[in-house]
Amino acid sequence: MSTLLIVILVLGAIIVVPVLITMSIYNKLVSLRNQFKNAFAQIDVQLKRRYDLIPNLIEVVKKYMAHERETLEAVIQARNAASTANQKAAVNPGDPAAMSGLMAAESTLAGTMGRLFALAESYPDLKANQNMMQLNEELTSTENKIAFARQAYNDSVMRYNTAREVFPNVIFAGMFNFQPATLFEITDEQQREAVKVQF
Repeated sequence: MSTLLIVILVLGAIIVVPVLITMSIYNKLVSLRNQFKNAFAQIDVQLKRRYDLIPNLIEVVKKYMAHERETLEAVIQARNAASTANQKAAVNPGDPAAMSGLMAAESTLAGTMGRLFALAESYPDLKANQNMMQLNEELTSTENKIAFARQAYNDSVMRYNTAREVFPNVIFAGMFNFQPATLFEITDEQQREAVKVQF
């Protein structure tokens, strides 16, 4: 082999190997980012389902709890705020501000729903209502699906964040603007438990 050919091969390897490594890291980060965005989309589906069930619940409850108007309005306001925050987070689940807003709105919604269910306990006719029992079952199922979807999302975020923080990926993550993703955590200890929807 001629010296010129060896020099060309060495120079080619010096150029090609880093390019291949960079492409591999970039593609892995894109794949992991898409996975956590897809995982958030699964949460989004379940949250929208819950937001759609809440007005039905309010309609059934308000027939029995007409004088509890303040609580009913608080639930509606919290539902609307959570729905708006969810729409913002769905646009970019990696945005810490959007995720923080969603977590706060979800916390408020869970608190107002908890107050509603506590009040509903004192209405035996409401507890026996067939529509209420069906909504109870649907909400319980939805809460379970939200918990599973949130766990899958957080697992995806952890894989993505870990991949972007290890060496040499951290160098390329900064170069290509791969920002850290935010976990969907519940910070209020009272809200860590699922909303109790039993009547």
